[in-house]
Amino acid sequence: MKTITILALDNVLASSVMGTMDILCQAGLTYNHIAGKDRISYFNVQVATEDGKPVKGFNNILITPHCSAKDIDHTDVIIISSFMDFETLESNKNLLEWIIDFHNKGAIVASVCVGSFFLAQTGLLNGKTATTHWGFAKDFYNLFPKVILRPDQLITDEGSLICSGACNSYIDLSVHLIERFCGKTTAVESSKAMVHDFGRNTQAPYCMLKNKKSHKDKEIRQIQELIEKDPAQSFVPESAAKNFGMSRRTFERRFKLCTGDTPISYLQQIRVETAKHNLETTHMTFDEISYKSGYEDASFFRKIFKKHTGLLPGDYRMKFQR
Repeated sequence: MKTITILALDNVLASSVMGTMDILCQAGLTYNHIAGKDRISYFNVQVATEDGKPVKGFNNILITPHCSAKDIDHTDVIIISSFMDFETLESNKNLLEWIIDFHNKGAIVASVCVGSFFLAQTGLLNGKTATTHWGFAKDFYNLFPKVILRPDQLITDEGSLICSGACNSYIDLSVHLIERFCGKTTAVESSKAMVHDFGRNTQAPYCMLKNKKSHKDKEIRQIQELIEKDPAQSFVPESAAKNFGMSRRTFERRFKLCTGDTPISYLQQIRVETAKHNLETTHMTFDEISYKSGYEDASFFRKIFKKHTGLLPGDYRMKFQR
């Protein structure tokens, strides 16, 4: 039986603690009971806080732990819960060395949602892949440039370091751990018992293009606004650079520095966002949507759309049409 410790931090999202514990504790029990098989408990799950005292969640509910972190002698996995206030990064910083110490002893360290920010503070993720809530990717990039962030991924697994995406990804992380320790059959059975889609691996369909104009480069911001005003218009990087008194090389360097994207990639993202909006709110065909998004070749744009969202246009419309 594996021991799993869930860290409940200040201003915690209660679901990332209690939900994670419930899923791990039901592995081998709920489905087996339904199927008439012998029930098996695979995990000993404990909730810990820094000092062993209850912590208040962002919704003002108190979460009472089993123990304090300092009282734990052994654990196979540490799961860093999600939270709602980045002041948590400072208020619980005394746990960072504790996490590093247990990782050095062989424990797996995992994070839920923005818990990856806390994990990244340890330095353990430097040079490794990670994910987080897609809406906070830019903040993560700025704070932890040495981490290879994959905000499109729902789960990243570096062996002893695992991150999961947005809030409800605690379910996917829990199932991932069940598969890691108990095998795929038990993970699938747990998913069936919860009516959860097994094997989800991307949060790309849910991502929206965040405002990337928080920089101070006036010329680049103006070019972004021109692209966003009419994404279907023809865009030639050389012409845009010339109109603003730059060489193409200088323009592309400055654009990438400000936004994290090349101009063409940024244009594609804007066009995909336009298409997503039309798929959600209209009954236009994808050929019509492609043309309004700046592509005469709908099959070519369909490939770009799937690259950015992980879904074909028809599947996206079925999932999100309002």
